[in-house]
Amino acid sequence: MCSIQIEPVIETQRLRLRRPRPADAPRVAKLLNDLELARMTHAIPHPYGLEDAQAYLSQVDDADPQALAMFVIDHPQQGPIGVVGFDSENGRTEMGCWIGRPFWGCGFATEAAKGALVWAHRDWKRRYVLARHFSDNPASASVLCKSGFLYTGEVRLSPSAARGEAVPSRMMVWLA
Repeated sequence: MCSIQIEPVIETQRLRLRRPRPADAPRVAKLLNDLELARMTHAIPHPYGLEDAQAYLSQVDDADPQALAMFVIDHPQQGPIGVVGFDSENGRTEMGCWIGRPFWGCGFATEAAKGALVWAHRDWKRRYVLARHFSDNPASASVLCKSGFLYTGEVRLSPSAARGEAVPSRMMVWLA
């Protein structure tokens, strides 16, 4: 009997979330080589090049599929516009998401996060998901709140590779 593993694809009203491909790297590198975007993430350095994007996207190739899930956010006319993903460590799953600056303010991050959370609960069997945003990033706070996350009241210092320092982060939780 042939065993075929089908990769998850999440369809939302305007977007398609799918597994990263090597061909996504040039677009991802272009979008992430933006200091204003990179400084609002934990792990994205600046400047950001093609090799960085290739390494970032290939994380899923060797990862345990129960510990890491990453989806490229595809727009039907624009192609890849961002990434949403989950990282599980010590039984705790945390979601991260970014959208390229040309697509800020369009509701794409919220739409992608909501779709990914439905998948995380339904298919990945997660009952809760954590997230955080830098205290000086009200746009990410809004996306997380609109996606159903609630503040825990905890503030942690979290690293920012692009800033080169730890930044206060507000912790949130989503309950299925």
